[in-house]
Amino acid sequence: MNRTRRSLLGAGGTLLAASAFAGCLDDLDLAEQEYDTGYAALFSLWDWADQVSGETMTFKNPVGTGESGHGWSPPGDLTRDVADAGVFVYLDTPEFSWAQDIASTLEGDYDDVIVVDGFAGLDDQLLEWDHETGSDGHDHESDNETHEDGEHSHEDENHSEDGDHEHDRSSFDPHAWLDPVLARDILENIVDGLVEAHPDEEETFRANADEYAAVLEDVDQQLEALVEDAERQTAVFAGHDSFTYLEERYGFELHTPVGVSPNEEPSQGEISETIDHIDENGVDTILYDAFDAPEGQYPPLVETLLDDSDATDAMPLSTASGTLASWEDEGWGYREQMEEINIPAFREALDAQ
Repeated sequence: MNRTRRSLLGAGGTLLAASAFAGCLDDLDLAEQEYDTGYAALFSLWDWADQVSGETMTFKNPVGTGESGHGWSPPGDLTRDVADAGVFVYLDTPEFSWAQDIASTLEGDYDDVIVVDGFAGLDDQLLEWDHETGSDGHDHESDNETHEDGEHSHEDENHSEDGDHEHDRSSFDPHAWLDPVLARDILENIVDGLVEAHPDEEETFRANADEYAAVLEDVDQQLEALVEDAERQTAVFAGHDSFTYLEERYGFELHTPVGVSPNEEPSQGEISETIDHIDENGVDTILYDAFDAPEGQYPPLVETLLDDSDATDAMPLSTASGTLASWEDEGWGYREQMEEINIPAFREALDAQ
């Protein structure tokens, strides 16, 4: 579907200027939106959009290598770049408020840009959590500032002025993409957005999505079999609580002293409680977020737990919200991060050898 760019009229221009410009339309060769490229606001979304779009489109992930997207600050020209591309895939959650703000601007100012919320229609499947602040550590209820490039922020959590965002997801855990079962639903939302951009390619998109859905089903079966074979049902994760969807889906427990915010520092009491938990449950391998490990070294919290408990080893996990340079060199996407990083780590930590 080709759509004339509203931006050619100049978003925010006066009616008089627009009318004068419209009088010259017959004399201009107007550019049309071709939807050759798109942006995805999370590594996993980028990977899935890239898998489904195939040769039809090229997707970009604006978050750099080594960053996970939590608390990320986009460059001032990103919204314009996304508008020029024409497709934006994101998750409408205040945990990624920068992406919400871009989506709100696109929906308000650009008629021709396709904005895809991966969580659309999934609210009844999202897990609740007690979390009042965003991943950047401040309360988004008061986050009404204007961006330097003149773009507007959300004035009421997920609700834009024209009502584009219907749900307040501040009470939901956003990490649903880690669940390969829910990932299939997110994938369907991406497919619908791509079909809107290229209706003639619907059959190709849906075939690609079906092929990748089989990959997600295989990851699901691997996780299910792993937990069934596990000798223990509890492990320790020295990072913020990102894996509750996997815990709920497959029936194991991750004990963490950190809580839900990546900026939260555990108290000495919480660390002591975790050490007791390790020793009482015979935990030998401590899990940690790979993005918290500078140059492959253990994070300080992991070092403390290893020094003061009976645990002897530690292994990284990936939240699949970003990529590291070594993973990028290997060409790893969501599937590889789950199969090469997470599944071996869970197998070791849960003693499912």
